[in-house]
This record gives sequence, C-alpha cells and structure tokens, in this order.
Amino acid sequence: MLATVQEPRHHVLIGHSPRIRQVLKLVDKLGHCRWPVLLLGETGTGKEVVARSIHNIGPAGPFVTIDCSSMVGPLMESELFGHVKGSFTGAVGNKIGLIELANGGTAFFDEIGELPLDLQAKLLRVLQEKEFRSVGSLVQRHSNFRIIAATNRDLAREVEKGTFRRDLFYRLNVVNLRIAPLRDRKEDIPALIAHFLTRYGRNHSLTQETLEAMLSYDWPGNVRELENCIQHMVAINSGPLVHTMDLPSMLQNHVTSKRSQSLAVAASSMVPRYPAGVAQELSPDPRVSDFAGSPVIPLMEMEKQAIRGALEYTKGDRGVAATLLGIGRTTLYRKLKEYEIAS
Repeated sequence: MLATVQEPRHHVLIGHSPRIRQVLKLVDKLGHCRWPVLLLGETGTGKEVVARSIHNIGPAGPFVTIDCSSMVGPLMESELFGHVKGSFTGAVGNKIGLIELANGGTAFFDEIGELPLDLQAKLLRVLQEKEFRSVGSLVQRHSNFRIIAATNRDLAREVEKGTFRRDLFYRLNVVNLRIAPLRDRKEDIPALIAHFLTRYGRNHSLTQETLEAMLSYDWPGNVRELENCIQHMVAINSGPLVHTMDLPSMLQNHVTSKRSQSLAVAASSMVPRYPAGVAQELSPDPRVSDFAGSPVIPLMEMEKQAIRGALEYTKGDRGVAATLLGIGRTTLYRKLKEYEIAS
C-alpha cells in the first residue's frame, strides 16, 4: 500500500517531557491554520502521529498518507495524479490519484526526501497552482489540500547535493517541527509503556527490574521499537508480571552488558589498594615493581569476592549469579558450601 485515506489509528501523542509538551503546543497552533508543515526526526519517532494530530484539530476532510519511500517504478506518477483509460498498458479504466483524494483535507507526504526529482517538480506545480493533469489526460483537474511532509533526512543538505529541489524545499519549510528521539526524552517512557500495555496487554505489568532495563536502553528504533517490544512481551508472557527474560533479544543483550559492566566495577572496587611503600614491602622483587599498586590476591580469595559480588548484585538469585560468573549452577552450589558463603 502506498497510501491510506482516513486509516483508523489508535496512536496519540503520549508524554509529559518538556520536548513533547512543546510539540503539543505547536500542534494546537498549527491545527488552526493551513500552513505547510515539515516534520523532522528519526524513523519511528511518531511523525505521522503528529501529522494526524494537526489534521484532526482543523476542519473535517480526508487525511491521505502518501509513502514516498514505496513509490518506485513507472506507475508512481499514476499513483499521485491518477490516469485515464488507455493511457498506458494495463490502464483498463480511469483512476483517481492520491492528490485528488486529498482535496479539501490533508496530504501527508511521508519520507518526502525519497520523492524523485521529476515528481518533485510536478508536486511543486500542484502546490503553487492547485491544478494537475492525470496521466494521459489533457484536462486540468483541481485539488486544494493542506500539505504536511515528513523526513528523516537533512533536506537542506539534500538541496546542496542536488537531490532535492530548492524551490520545493522552501515551499514546504514554512513551519518545521522536530520530533526528539526517545533517548532524549526518557521521562516519557513510563507513560508510553502504560499506554501500550493498556492497548495490547491483558492486565500485564512490569517488574521493577524490567522497567529499569527499558529506561536505561537508548531505543534506536524510537517509539515504534518500544511499541514492538511491548507487543513481543505480552505475546510470550500470559502475565500478570513481565520479567527481563521476556524482553526482545536486543534488550536482553543490553541487560547482559549492563550487568557485566556493573560486576566489573564491583569487582574492581573490592581489590585492596595499598600505599606504594606498603606495596613495595609486600612485593620487594623488582621484577614485579610495575604492579606495586595491585598486590597479588590468592585465587581462592578472588573467587570468594566474585561470588559474593555476583550474589549481592543479583539479590541472591543463584541461577543468574552462576550465569554472570560463567559457571554452572551446581558448581556455584559446591563453591558456596566449600567457602561457607551464606546467600
């Protein structure tokens, strides 16, 4: 599908961070006018949600989504402007284009940076004259719509490279609105999680450890990735509690990496530090003088410290502690008994 007309959506703008509050203020202002809007931001940040929010404030009319990244091949002009019967092989009837469908409403050009140069020129004419011709037709047709465009590209740079028309860029860039990535507004994550759990879950809730793992993750796929994450977790866990083991593989890797870093820091903090003079007395051999700040610790003591640190970090979870230490659970039990470590 290259486009949708008034596709029902459940997404709304969620969050209370200063960045999202600023977006909401601008959405309210832009909804009461018909100026072109250029939405900027990474993939998955919710640019279409913002576009629909702007459209829904204004007068009633169609909302037509045009996915420019999907418009490839010789028929893309027909998709935009329509065609008449017999205009090309396969044109067995007249077809109304997306531009005409948007008449009286909003045309949302998603990823407009992907639009080929020849169609950029034709779109510019439509925006200027409110007129166009269907493929194979000599009749001028009329369409008056409000345009909202979105891109994850730097269009100013694309203009300099010659891949995007300068005149179209200025036509679109009347008002621009940048949507911050999720990693820059992590305070919105709990509200988004609650929203998606309400939508997809069955009385599911997250453990504190799972929530902390999600808050510490940078979400390169932004809100879309967070939504997919919630869908994944409720699909494999019947509830009510969702644990870290239910997270998708990318977040599992993130959790493991964070635990390893924490253990490394904890282990380094357990190594005794001696003044240089004391260390020299402990290791008078000049061959080890380079290690004067870190005297040798017996292997047995190091093992005890590592086990204690792992159990403390995992709050006594022996299974997770064994995994982090890289040993089997049976081996851990044996060493706990051998070293008389209580857990």
